Amino acid sequence: MKAQQLHIALLGNPNSGKSSLFNVLTGLKQKVGNFPGVTVDKRSGESAISSSLHARIIDLPGTYSLYPRRSDEWVSYNVLMNPATDEKPELYVLIVDASNLKRNLLFASQVIDLKKPVVIALTMMDIAAKKGLSIDVQGLERELGVPVIPVNPRKDKGINALKKAIDQTAKQLYKPPARNFIEAGEPSKAAIREIKKLFPRISDYAAVHYLIHHESFAFDAPIQETIESIEKKHGFNHTRVQAEEITQRYARIRHIMQQTVVEADPREKQRASDRLDNILLHRVWGYLILLGVLAVLFQSIFWLAQYPMDAIEWIFGEMSSWMAGVLPQNWFGDLIVNGLVAGLGGIIVFIPQIMILFGLITILEDTGYMARISFLTDKLMRKVGLNGKSVMPMISSFACAVPAIMSTRNIENKKERLLTIMIAPLMSCSARLPVYIILISLVIPNTYYMGFISLHGLVMTGLYLMGIVMSLIVAYVMKWFIHIKEKSFFILELPIYRAPRWKNVLITMVEKARIFVLEAGKIILMISLILWGLSTFGPPKKMQAVKNHYEQLLVQQPGNAGEIEEEQRTALLETSFVGILGKAIEPAIKPLGYDWKIGIALITSFAAREVFVGTMATIYSVGGDADENSLTLREKMRAATWPDGSKIYTLATGVSLMIFYVFAMQCMSTLAVVKRETRSWKWPLIQLFYMTGLAYILSLLTYTLLK
Repeated sequence: MKAQQLHIALLGNPNSGKSSLFNVLTGLKQKVGNFPGVTVDKRSGESAISSSLHARIIDLPGTYSLYPRRSDEWVSYNVLMNPATDEKPELYVLIVDASNLKRNLLFASQVIDLKKPVVIALTMMDIAAKKGLSIDVQGLERELGVPVIPVNPRKDKGINALKKAIDQTAKQLYKPPARNFIEAGEPSKAAIREIKKLFPRISDYAAVHYLIHHESFAFDAPIQETIESIEKKHGFNHTRVQAEEITQRYARIRHIMQQTVVEADPREKQRASDRLDNILLHRVWGYLILLGVLAVLFQSIFWLAQYPMDAIEWIFGEMSSWMAGVLPQNWFGDLIVNGLVAGLGGIIVFIPQIMILFGLITILEDTGYMARISFLTDKLMRKVGLNGKSVMPMISSFACAVPAIMSTRNIENKKERLLTIMIAPLMSCSARLPVYIILISLVIPNTYYMGFISLHGLVMTGLYLMGIVMSLIVAYVMKWFIHIKEKSFFILELPIYRAPRWKNVLITMVEKARIFVLEAGKIILMISLILWGLSTFGPPKKMQAVKNHYEQLLVQQPGNAGEIEEEQRTALLETSFVGILGKAIEPAIKPLGYDWKIGIALITSFAAREVFVGTMATIYSVGGDADENSLTLREKMRAATWPDGSKIYTLATGVSLMIFYVFAMQCMSTLAVVKRETRSWKWPLIQLFYMTGLAYILSLLTYTLLK
C-alpha cells in the first residue's frame, strides 16, 4: 500500500526551537531555495511520519503574529492566508516556547482560529522548569482544543509522540475547535458574514484578515471592489478591530495561564541569567568584557592552531621534496609538484584556523552571548545610522559576507538595511584569515607579553577591530547620502544562558572545514593550476630567447652554473604570461611596497580572497628549484628580494598588504549577492569603488609611514 503524501508547514515565533525540530524531522533530506518572488530562504525536507504517511515539510520564517511587518513575516502570512500562494499545506505544526508561553500563545491562538488542522509542539519545557514554571499539558490541550505534544529536539525527546499526533490529525481524528478564541463586535460580525458569502470555506477570523489585507491578495478587480464596499458599508476600521482583537486574546490567554500554569514565587531571588546580564550588559564592564571576548577569540586562533599548522606545512614540504625526486623532470612532474601539491598545501594548512574560528563563534551563539552583543551595541549603532539588528549580520560577516548580507532581510528599516549591506564586507571574513596569518607570521615577531599574550594575536585583533571601526565611520558618512526617512524600532528577545551543545559545535566545525575545502578549495586549486600554466609558459619566441641567452652563459661561465640557473628561473618567470601581467600592473602597486608577484595575487584574489595564499604558493614554487621544494611558503616569501637585493617582505610591506586586505572589496560573490538584495547594480559598484579606493589610500599611507 502506497504511503499517503502530506504537505506540512512548521510555524512559530523566532527562537522557539522551530529550526531544531525541522532538522530532527527531516534529517539530511533537506534542500534550500527561495520563496517565489522574494529573497527569503525556503527550507524544505522529507520526513517519514508513519508507515502510511510521508510528509514534505516546509520551515516557514519565524513570526510573532498574523500582522506582518518584515518581508519574511509576509512569507509566513501568505502561506497561511493568501489563496493564490504556491504553498498550500494540509497541516500545520505550531511550535510554542513553553518558557515564553504567554507571548507564544498570541500567535498560536490566531492560527488555531483559522480552523486549519494544527498540532502544537511544546518546546523549551526544560527551560520553563528552570524558570519555576509547571505546565499542565493536558489542561493546555483542553483549553486550546488542539493536540499539544511536549518535545525536546535537542535531545530527540517527544518526536515519536509528535509524529503520532500528526498522523492522527491527518486522519481527522482531531478536528479544529468549534469555539473561537475571540468574539467580533456586531459591525464586524455583519462584515464577516458578507465576506463568508464570497468565500464560504474560510473561518470567521480568516474573513477578518481578508477585510484587512485583501489588497495584498491576488483577487480579481470585481472581488476587490466588493470587499471595499463591504468595508465602507459596515464601517470596518482596521486599527480598531486589530486593537480589540489583541486585547481579547490576551484576556483569554491570561485565563488559560491561570488554569494551566503554576508560576514560581515572584519574590524568588533573581535568576542567575539576570545576575549575569547585570554584568555582561553593564554600560562600562559590558564593553570591556566584549573586547576581552574578541581578544581571546583571536588569540585562540594562534594558540590552538599553531601545532597542527606546523605539522601540515612540514608534511606538504616533505611530500613536495619526495615527489620532486621520484617524478620525471618534465612539465608533468612540475605540474604535480608546483601546481597541484603547492595548491593543495595552500588550502589544507588553514583548516585548523577555520575550524577554531567557527567553533568559537558557535559557542558564543549557543550560550546566548551573541544576542547580548546586539543589545549592548544598539546605542552605538544608532549613532552611526544603524540599530542593534545590524550587529548580527556584521558579526556573521566575520564568517562570510554573503549569508550575512542575506540575513539583513530581518531589518525592517530600509535605510538601516542598506547601510548594513554596504558596510558588511568591511568585517574581516574567514577568507581573509589565511592572508592575515601568513603575513603576520612573516613580518611580525613571535613575541609574548606576560608569558601568554601573543603579539601575533594582538595584531590579528587589531585588524578585525580596524574593519569594525571603519565600518562605523563609513555608515556614519553614508547615512547623510541615503535619503530614506523611516522610523525604526529595536525589539530583541534575550535567550536564556545555556551550556553550548558540543555536538553542534563539532558538527559546525567539520561542516565549515568541509565547505572551505570543497567550495573555496575548488577555486583555489583551479586558480593554482591556471597560474602554474601562466607562470610556466609565455610567448614562445621570448621564452626561447631567455633559454638561449642563459645556455650561452653556462657555456661561457661553467663555474657559476648554480647562480646562472637561478637567474634563468627568475628570468623565465618574468617572461611568462603571468610575469607580463604582473609587470604591467607593478607601476601602480609599487608605491604600496608590492612587487609584480604580489600584484598577481591581488588580481586573483578578486575571485576569492583566500586565493592569495595559493597564488603565492604556486608562483614561488614555479620560481624555485628542486632543492627549495622542502621549504615552506613563508620561508620562500621571507627570502624574496627586489632586484637590488633588498627584502620585499619588510614590516612596511607586510602591514601595508594586511591593510589592503582589510578594506579591499575582493569578492565577486559578495558583489553578486548585493546586486540581488538591492535589485540594482548601483550599490555593488559604489561598494567596489569606495572599498578599493579606501584600501589603496590607507595602504599607501601605511607603507609611507613605516618604510
